[in-house]
Amino acid sequence: MSKVMTIGEILVEIMATRRGQTFREPGLLRGPYPSGAPAIFIDQVARLGQPAGIIGCVGDDDFGLLNIERLKRDGVDTSAIHVVKQATTGSAFVTYREDGERDFVFNIVNSACSNLNAGHVDAKVLKDCRHFHVMGSSLFSFRIIDTTKKAIEIVKAQGGAVSFDPNIRKEMLRIPEMRAALRFILELTDVFLPSGHEVTLLADAADEAGAVREILGLGVKEIVVKRGASGSTYFDATQRVDAEALPAHEVDPTGAGDCFGATFVTCRLQGHAPDRALRYANAAGAAAVSQVGPMEGTADFAALDALVAQSTQR
Repeated sequence: MSKVMTIGEILVEIMATRRGQTFREPGLLRGPYPSGAPAIFIDQVARLGQPAGIIGCVGDDDFGLLNIERLKRDGVDTSAIHVVKQATTGSAFVTYREDGERDFVFNIVNSACSNLNAGHVDAKVLKDCRHFHVMGSSLFSFRIIDTTKKAIEIVKAQGGAVSFDPNIRKEMLRIPEMRAALRFILELTDVFLPSGHEVTLLADAADEAGAVREILGLGVKEIVVKRGASGSTYFDATQRVDAEALPAHEVDPTGAGDCFGATFVTCRLQGHAPDRALRYANAAGAAAVSQVGPMEGTADFAALDALVAQSTQR
């Protein structure tokens, strides 16, 4: 089976316990939970029985150990996670507004995550990798972008494929060099996984249909648009496939998109047709939002099959 690998931030998440709580006054918190978009993604891949590994950095502390132990437990190869002695593991503190939207206080740029560099990536680390996933949230410095480019080029030279979830802030695109770097990654991408509003971020077209045509024209083979409670849509050069979301009781949306993308990629690698891959991916998103904690809702195929069966009985 093809090994899937990713690169980027590994951190802990600590969350407010009630909606409407702010960090401007003392309040109860829960956590730490293992987190980081690439870490959530690769954990979900491993839960589905696909060989999986991650390249990243953590501090020499309990937060780093928490992440490594969790990823190992779920079957992720953690041999390319580097422990940085003089740095602390990244963190995200999260509050939830009354409408369910989230606010974050991140410590990523000044944490162990920022030590990731091209020296951590070589042909030996990626020798078994046949699919490489890029998370836009990880591309917060030009050094890490260059490191990611190096990994992509190694995997492509091995005949592998690349998926890309943009997951980027619009402010990043105001820097011309950053936009150019992200466009470079898009042009090497095989599977593009934007959320609805992100479809046009790296395209010249202003509407979804135009952006889809433009991105497929760059050589991207598959585009999957995540639409949350409205389901998801698959595009390739010949077809469009829409899939309804599964009913879900949302308690924590963090990680849902990462689980969705991981499940779609894994299903396609395992030979599932686009419509079936979308169905499983939607189930993974529903499973993710039903649990408190960004990685607590990752699920295996048995759990996803149960969710799909429940949805068809309603």
